[in-house]
Amino acid sequence: MAILKYADESIQKDLVKLEKRDNELYRHIKNAFMNIQEDPICGIQIHFRQIPKRLKKKYFIDNLYKYNLPNAWRLLYSLMGNKIEIIAIVLGCYNHKDYNRLFNYN
Repeated sequence: MAILKYADESIQKDLVKLEKRDNELYRHIKNAFMNIQEDPICGIQIHFRQIPKRLKKKYFIDNLYKYNLPNAWRLLYSLMGNKIEIIAIVLGCYNHKDYNRLFNYN
């Protein structure tokens, strides 16, 4: 079981806006949150050397997970904590184009 937190307040605000714009995607994201809370390693782990430097610097992370959503959307999160308490930090939700740009896949 993991505690879910947002890396920064803007992510939570963006999700509130998304609920009104794309309710279906919002429901999938909420479902992903429940799955991550139940099993924090349910996403696909990104190899350390492939984690964008921008994310490493901004959030001071050394691990990154990708949770695939419908229509090529991806939810990125990182894990921290210890054997007793695991915290899943939501870093953002990206469409295909923005995800490729973040990872320099051209």
